[in-house]
Amino acid sequence: MATSTAIVLAGGRSSRMGSPKALLRFDDEPAIVHIVAALRRLFPEVVVVAAPGQELPTMPVTVVRDEVAYQGPVGGISYGLAAASGEVCFVTSCDSVFLSASLISHLVSRISEHDVVIPHWEGRLQPLHAVYRRSVLPLLEAQLARNELRPVYLFDKVRTLRIDEDEIRRFDPEGSSFFNMNTPEEYAEALARWSKPVHCTVELLGVARLLADTREVSLDVPAPATFSDLFAALAEKLPVLVGRLITPDRTRLVDGYACNVNGLEFVRSWTARVNPGDNIIILSADAGG
Repeated sequence: MATSTAIVLAGGRSSRMGSPKALLRFDDEPAIVHIVAALRRLFPEVVVVAAPGQELPTMPVTVVRDEVAYQGPVGGISYGLAAASGEVCFVTSCDSVFLSASLISHLVSRISEHDVVIPHWEGRLQPLHAVYRRSVLPLLEAQLARNELRPVYLFDKVRTLRIDEDEIRRFDPEGSSFFNMNTPEEYAEALARWSKPVHCTVELLGVARLLADTREVSLDVPAPATFSDLFAALAEKLPVLVGRLITPDRTRLVDGYACNVNGLEFVRSWTARVNPGDNIIILSADAGG
């Protein structure tokens, strides 16, 4: 993941929604702000592809503009790949607010002998939740020249790996990653889903496991969930950890312990968001390196 790029497509018309989807509010912040924050936990670089003149909030990203507006997904993917520094790029859209870090990491891990890794969910390929090598850019540019604006025309021309539902469900059991908001009704449904408790798993290693006398704990934390909220929920379930693993105010880990997310990164801020399906590993800081 350290040499990969995430690309967010934000330049669509949003005609059925009636207002820009990237700016739909979740917890008083635009949807795209939440998406970028989730991706920055996984990728060192995030590229946002926007329409000419499109307004966006200030974010720590590289913003590129469509050379020709509204050329569909192929245009957005092409401009994103051209701007990316990573040779492998994960592509998503600005209305995919339920991204799964575990699933994204798995998709990227499968690219080694392929040019495209694409999920197949409920009978449909998901080109806006897929991984592309930058080497496919000339083929996409040729599609644009022929006005072939659907990514599907690419897949038979390159080494494409299709990820089927059984494999997807190991990381995203409900397929929430593929929920998009195209209408006001779907936005309302997304808000309802957003308010549901965040389900995650906490794995305890070493001394933490000995203290708790258990290896793993499943938690449902009220949304939107931060790591401080997670520790409070863990303390309620395992009071023996308070004062020895979790601080007495139940907002953070005591000195000497560390917290890893999905085996990918160590948590630097207890106010960072916990995402549905995250696997949280708690271990001694020395063991974490």
